[in-house]
Amino acid sequence: MKQEHGHVHEHADEHADEHEHMHEHEHMQEHHHDPEDMKSIVNRLARAIGHLESVKRMVEDDRDCTEVLVQLAAVRSAINNCGKEILKEHISHCIVDAVQQGDDEAIKELNDAIDKFMKA
Repeated sequence: MKQEHGHVHEHADEHADEHEHMHEHEHMQEHHHDPEDMKSIVNRLARAIGHLESVKRMVEDDRDCTEVLVQLAAVRSAINNCGKEILKEHISHCIVDAVQQGDDEAIKELNDAIDKFMKA
C-alpha cells in the first residue's frame, strides 16, 4: 500500500511491475517528441474522456441501450485513433533515435506494445 496526501492507494504487483518497466526504458533513452503532435494527442484524449463521461451519464439516465452502444463504439474508435497517433509519433522519433543508437531493445518493446495494443 502507498499513502499519499492522507489517502491510501493499493496497487496490484502486476501493474507496479509494468509501470516500473515503462520507467526503466524511459531512462535508457531520451524521448524527443514534437510538442505540437503531443498537444494534439492530449487534446484527442481529452475529447475521448469527455465523450466517455457523456456515455456514463447516458447509462445513469437509463438511455436506450442501442444509443449507448453506438456511443461506446465511437469512444473506442477515438481511443484507437489516439493509439495510432502515439504509435506514429513513437516510430518517427523514439524508434528512429533507437535505431541510430543501435538500441535493439526498443524495437522489441515496440513489438510487445503493439501486441498489447492490438489485443485491446
